[in-house]
Amino acid sequence: MTACAGRAFAYFGCSNPQSSEAIIVKPTFQNIARAAGVGTATVERVLNGRGGVRPALAEKVIAAARALDYPRRLPELHRGILRIDVILVRPETTFFARLSDAFGRIGGTLDASVSIQRVFLKEHDPQAIAERIANPQARRAGLILAVPDHPLIRAALAKVTGEGVPVIQIVTRAEGVAAEYVGIDNYAAGRTAGLFLSCMQPASGTVVALCHSQIYSVHRDRIRGFSDYFAEKPRAGLNFAATLFGRDDAADSTDRLFEALDRWPDMVGLYNSGGANASLSAVLRKHPRRRDIFFIGHELTQRSAEALRQGVMSVVLDQAPEAQARRAIDLMLSRLGLIAESVANDPIRFVTITAENL
Repeated sequence: MTACAGRAFAYFGCSNPQSSEAIIVKPTFQNIARAAGVGTATVERVLNGRGGVRPALAEKVIAAARALDYPRRLPELHRGILRIDVILVRPETTFFARLSDAFGRIGGTLDASVSIQRVFLKEHDPQAIAERIANPQARRAGLILAVPDHPLIRAALAKVTGEGVPVIQIVTRAEGVAAEYVGIDNYAAGRTAGLFLSCMQPASGTVVALCHSQIYSVHRDRIRGFSDYFAEKPRAGLNFAATLFGRDDAADSTDRLFEALDRWPDMVGLYNSGGANASLSAVLRKHPRRRDIFFIGHELTQRSAEALRQGVMSVVLDQAPEAQARRAIDLMLSRLGLIAESVANDPIRFVTITAENL
């Protein structure tokens, strides 16, 4: 929400509250209809309390009327809340905790007619995730989610989008779903990791990548970018040997790293495309070859920052979950007719962090 006011109408042409060029949009039926994405006849029926309008459409009209500061008392029958559901996984991870906190802070700045409801579901229970997507516990106006890619989840999302509910996938996406995606260019992030490792590691030897599994497109894209970089721009003496799967689990990831260190005594590069950086850093911190290995990972946390300062990690690529939450909410408000201007959705910029720019 802009600093113009604590209400949703602040979005309508008021990006700079100090500007004399801010546009005042009058709360006419035509402007309310335009903001809600309905006809003026629908607006007239809702605001005059005549009924005959689906609750979801009536809520959009009421929210748009409130956003434009409609002067008359709004019908009690339709004084509902526009509920935006946010479905996430893995609350124990720093990244998803940051993402959830960002949605919470943004929700606190929105008009009272808009409610953001966050829920965490189990990552390895696609049936429960699909059930929550397809059958919400309360009527929703929109859905934002960051969940694994699974056939049951795709089917549930197809059902919801077919019903006309706006859906935004954030961080990662389910393949073949007609929904907007908010996040970084993960393929480019993988290629960037390959570039840094190839150019900044002077030693020759084996490079290994670590990945959650195949259930997230975000990780598939990163590994594909990393692999393509080495295939297209090979460097003599540097060999990308394998991708290992640690499920972003501390124990599994450390096991995979120990296996890699044993299997490739000449290992000089490690790219972790997912989580568990702290566990991997703990292994390398005690390993006699830790200074030989160029370690690139994702997400800046207190632990990854510490690993950078100690020289255990070499580069961290941070994807700014706060920026992704902000973009997702802006897009959703636009789809619901609460933002007059279109919202651009270029990939979120990821940030390169080293020990020199912490």
